[in-house]
Amino acid sequence: MTAPGLRLSRVGGARRIVIGSRSGRFSLRLPFRSVLVGAGLALTSLAVSVVSLTSGDFPVPVSDVLKSLIGLGDTATDFIVLELRLPRVLITLLVGAAFGASGTIFQGLTRNPLGSPDFVGLTVGAATGALIVILLLGGDGFSVAVGAIAGCLATAVGIYLLAFRRGVQPFRLVLMGIGISALLEAANSYMIYRARLDEAIAAQVWLIGSTNGRGWTEVTLVGVAVVVLLPIVLYHGRHLDMLALGDETATLHGVPVERSRAVLALCGVALAAAGTAAAGPIAFVALAAGPLAGRLTRSPHAGILPGALMGAALLSVSDWLAQHAWPGGDIPVGNVTAALGGIYLTWLLVHERRRVA
Repeated sequence: MTAPGLRLSRVGGARRIVIGSRSGRFSLRLPFRSVLVGAGLALTSLAVSVVSLTSGDFPVPVSDVLKSLIGLGDTATDFIVLELRLPRVLITLLVGAAFGASGTIFQGLTRNPLGSPDFVGLTVGAATGALIVILLLGGDGFSVAVGAIAGCLATAVGIYLLAFRRGVQPFRLVLMGIGISALLEAANSYMIYRARLDEAIAAQVWLIGSTNGRGWTEVTLVGVAVVVLLPIVLYHGRHLDMLALGDETATLHGVPVERSRAVLALCGVALAAAGTAAAGPIAFVALAAGPLAGRLTRSPHAGILPGALMGAALLSVSDWLAQHAWPGGDIPVGNVTAALGGIYLTWLLVHERRRVA
């Protein structure tokens, strides 16, 4: 019998935190640096969230924010904090985590840093489903979210079927996703072109991606997806590194290849669909969260949890910038993430060029 608790061990020169059960049957080993990075990202997201709750046209002291959160605030403060600001803060955290986890999953499955929902067509497919509801069916609110989820799922099934040929090779999946994404982008542009001006403006704002005006319905939608799916992907995400070595190697090490890949892919699609349905196809977060988390943890393959926490931190910071960094008021957060994405890709290309040289 061994005592339960935490201990610090060293495996191959790398420090790990080991969590063990009393019986010794359960043992969880976490890289020490990954834990530190995850804690830092979580604290960053929390700090930005507190700043977002206190700042705005009507500044609210931190003490009054805390009173409202525990049910002791006055009516005016409760309305500002709980109805206007808290849903937006929760949306940024949850959508960022959903995109970060989904991007890390697909980058691991495709063995390609460009294999994120942005590039393989999933968020574009969700946008197509939402535009059909907005422009053709005249729906809004919850029906748009349903359309986005349906569009994302239909696109994922279509890409898989078109890429399948005696199995699905990662490079074929990425190429097929890019092709389908281009076709859907053309369809989206055509629908906007044929729409009335007011409908086209509303659709274009949704396509950029925004957390402004989101309420508790969207929070519930993406919150349920994250709470239900994230533990599942964390459990099966242990096999991502083995899957990256190839099916034969993974099978030799006892990994249930097809089951793990199917579960991870389905959960990744569902997380991308929920995030897009709640806030629109926000660019860059799913693409960059995993690689950035990997650089901080100094790991060739970022874990899903660090990727999710990085996504939450990125979107929280971007949303605060969207609200306060530009004169003239609030802008869609998708504009900020797209700009940051361009800077990130430029830096990455310059870095790779210097490394090769």
